[in-house]
Amino acid sequence: MRALLKFSNGVDWINTQIGKYVIWLIMASTVISGVNAAVRKIFSTSSNAYLEVQWYLFAASFLIAAGYTLLNNEHVRIDVVSSRLSKRGQIWVDIIGFTFFLTPFCLAILYYGVPFFYRGLISGEMSGNAGGLIRWPVYAMIPLGFSLLLLQCWSELIKRIAFLKGLIEDPTVKKVDKTAEEELAEAIRRLAESKTTAA
Repeated sequence: MRALLKFSNGVDWINTQIGKYVIWLIMASTVISGVNAAVRKIFSTSSNAYLEVQWYLFAASFLIAAGYTLLNNEHVRIDVVSSRLSKRGQIWVDIIGFTFFLTPFCLAILYYGVPFFYRGLISGEMSGNAGGLIRWPVYAMIPLGFSLLLLQCWSELIKRIAFLKGLIEDPTVKKVDKTAEEELAEAIRRLAESKTTAA
């Protein structure tokens, strides 16, 4: 079990690092969108490449951050039944879900997604739009994103089994000390205190 927990920690670390930096893809998409809109309004010109790179970046951020989202237990859940169960019952629901639903789903996407990406790479498939981009970079996000999600799925499965065996604390409890709102409130409070002291 120790080796499995080591593997789980490694996967958690990888997805944490990815989660820290994927936000820049969304920022880049937003900036490109704004510049494209301004150029279109001011100069009455545009390019399909600018439009496509926006959804390339958004697709990349969505897909490669899926594992990070699972790590932080941020996926949408409908806990009508699960919320009424004991903690052990909720953990068993997760174990069944990871084993019989999420793992087969990711494997099926990879089974079809890897050849799909490979065909796009070999053929050099281009967008059908005038001035559009080559397609394989965005196709690559499918196997990459679902591989990261699958690894995180297995990491979560390992942690839940370890919890049931009493080896680790509850993996479903968020490890964030303070929310962004709490950190902002703390910064404002410190700023107000420093101004009061200076006066």
